[in-house]
Amino acid sequence: MSPHLLSVDSLSRDSVDHLLRVAARMEPIASRRQVTRVLEGAVLGNLFFEASTRTRVSFNAAFCRLGGSVCDTTGFTFSSMAKGESLYDTSRVMSGYCDAIVMRHPEQGSVAEFAAATHVPVINGGDGPGEHPSQALLDLYTIDKEFTRLGKSLAGAHILLTGDLKYGRTVHSLIKLLSLYDPMRLTLVAPPGLEMPSHLIDLVASRGHRVELRDSLASDFSDLDVVYTTRIQKERFTEEMSENFAGLSQDFTVDRTFLDARCSDTTIVMHPLPRDSRPGANDLNVDLNGDPRLAIFRQTDNGIPVRMAIFATLLRVDDQIERDLRPVRWFVPERVGVDDAHF
Repeated sequence: MSPHLLSVDSLSRDSVDHLLRVAARMEPIASRRQVTRVLEGAVLGNLFFEASTRTRVSFNAAFCRLGGSVCDTTGFTFSSMAKGESLYDTSRVMSGYCDAIVMRHPEQGSVAEFAAATHVPVINGGDGPGEHPSQALLDLYTIDKEFTRLGKSLAGAHILLTGDLKYGRTVHSLIKLLSLYDPMRLTLVAPPGLEMPSHLIDLVASRGHRVELRDSLASDFSDLDVVYTTRIQKERFTEEMSENFAGLSQDFTVDRTFLDARCSDTTIVMHPLPRDSRPGANDLNVDLNGDPRLAIFRQTDNGIPVRMAIFATLLRVDDQIERDLRPVRWFVPERVGVDDAHF
């Protein structure tokens, strides 16, 4: 595995499988049943120059659950970049303070430029419309866990990717990651103008996967194993694009009606979050809350063991996890959410 995690392109099938195995070993720690201090004394620098809740906090939590501590900075206004400091200078300075760095930046390629100036491990927390490799890893980990529970196999699976496939960096990373595995069927449904980039479709097809392009969700998806839907990335639109998508059809909304009428009882629903829960937002509908097929919160929970595994692997302590495990001393509820599914 590369000293950094900047793109799914740096991952082989073997390195992905290793990370998922390490993540499984992290489950007792991530679920607050055990404690480890394997990264005691290590410092994480979290540099987020674009809005984030889940990614930033889950990276923080993952590092802390390994015994490390975190230094946070958010936004350009409160960073030296507002004074004209280069990515190179920022990288070198932060590397002198921190043992690992997670960075999110609105410009594609910026995190790779930042990482080129340091030997300290750098993780891409999202670079504009580019990639989000740790999200793809936790998405794959979620699919694997859900399939294990349902007695399904990734080989030959039917996965639907829908929503903003042009600017949604999570689906860019996920489709590349899925392409490393045995052939499956991938159906892509996006509003006009927001289709998956053609080079990614070509890559997946060249690796033996069956790719279908559709312009609507009005089809029979009864053999569907996974619905992965994404928010329309309006923050990346130009003014003209915003006007064009102002009246976007609700035909691209994943809701209970769609799931009940067109999918099966074992179709799982995923979303990288945040979802826009406002009426008419054309995003994953809140009417699915409480439905056991809705895996979005299990998905976010899985971000902790996966990001712990990334840190442990990059900082080379993945063989030391079990050395100092001990039970937690505080109260931990049986279930985190009030409507979490019982399995």
